[in-house]
Amino acid sequence: MAEPFDEAPVPETGRALPAEILALRGTIDNIDAALVHLLAERFRATHRVGELKATHGMPPADPQRDRQQIERLKTIASGAGLDPQFAEEFRHFIVSEVIRHHERIAAEHAAGRRAGEAPPLDTYS
Repeated sequence: MAEPFDEAPVPETGRALPAEILALRGTIDNIDAALVHLLAERFRATHRVGELKATHGMPPADPQRDRQQIERLKTIASGAGLDPQFAEEFRHFIVSEVIRHHERIAAEHAAGRRAGEAPPLDTYS
């Protein structure tokens, strides 16, 4: 059976795209949007952690937790059919940004620009 095609031609070929590709692209776009929202939520939580660490004089990075999380995520990735090395590299990319934020927060606290308790985490902002 022939694949149904969309009416819009692909610029490179002039041919129409199969409907399944368009449907999959819609799914991919939805997943990308969900990932961005999840990352934003994650960064709100890690920002709060950075505030609390700075308030309590704790270092921005926690190497022991980092090692535990890497192993945990590699196990999850393997079970999900995702390359564990990719999962580790993706996590490293995210955590590097988190640590950069924590270092900035700690420096601001040390300079007296963020004195006192951290504000409560608002997950709906």
